Amino acid sequence: MSTAQHKIGSGFDARSTADDVLAGLDLTGKLAIVTGGYSGLGLETTRALTKAGARVVVPARRPAAAREAVAGIDGVEVDELDLGDLDSVRGFAERFLASGRTIDFMIDNAGIMACPETRVGPGWEAQFATNHLGHFALVNRLWPAIVPGGARVVSVSSRAHHFSGMRWDDVQWTEGYDKWQAYGQAKTANVLFAVHLDRLGREHGVRAFSLHPGGILTPLQRHIPRAEMIERGWIDENGTVLNPEGFKTPPQGAATQTWAATSPQLDGLGGVYLEDCDIAEPAVEGETAGVKDWATDPGQAARLWELSADLTGVNAFA
Repeated sequence: MSTAQHKIGSGFDARSTADDVLAGLDLTGKLAIVTGGYSGLGLETTRALTKAGARVVVPARRPAAAREAVAGIDGVEVDELDLGDLDSVRGFAERFLASGRTIDFMIDNAGIMACPETRVGPGWEAQFATNHLGHFALVNRLWPAIVPGGARVVSVSSRAHHFSGMRWDDVQWTEGYDKWQAYGQAKTANVLFAVHLDRLGREHGVRAFSLHPGGILTPLQRHIPRAEMIERGWIDENGTVLNPEGFKTPPQGAATQTWAATSPQLDGLGGVYLEDCDIAEPAVEGETAGVKDWATDPGQAARLWELSADLTGVNAFA
């Protein structure tokens, strides 16, 4: 059985930073892969992990930009990876496996949000394909390096999973595209992925978690027009954040995924959704906190796994 969705009293909260949750931990000799680990929350996660002694591999769609962003951070290496291109996913995984190294922390951090309708690969909706299918294929291809160290796999979701469950009748949004609902479905998929991966992986010592990092203004918002951010009350006409207390800083936003990957408080646990550096409670109707039951349903998680394996042609457990 998966761990119940209830707080454990971690002692951390919404204002804790990635450095806070790593205080006292020595990660020397550990290796992490952080997709998108060169921008926004990913960059803060990379900084914190390396500061604690870990080596971090940063797969990047824009390797040159990634190398520039991580310049001066010791213990980081960059390689090319486009999550929207399964050939690129395979190439990265093959190169990494050829190095013979073991993964201790796999943090699926990269993603796109609320983009205009875009198709990748064989016509897949880009948010579902990039945020979920690319990471699904990547983790399955890297499985031979994930198992030996009993790695933790961290799937970065969002409170946006409240926007939509899985649209089983039209997962690829062939009709009536809505950028926010499509993002919501992709984030629900991130949670369901962790639920089923944890079920499959626990006998191998591999545990999986998903999480909401918090509201943070980062390059993730690049597809959202300024007018829309003003309308949503995020910023004013001058670009000033209107409710700074309602947003986390990037170091605070990186804390939950860093805690998920490394904290001894989560030893023996898995398959749960986290927020504010603790296990989240089940969502209550009408409230935005917590996790929706459609995102933690084991039947839907298994169904998504089979669909994803069929679409990508990859399944480490076949």
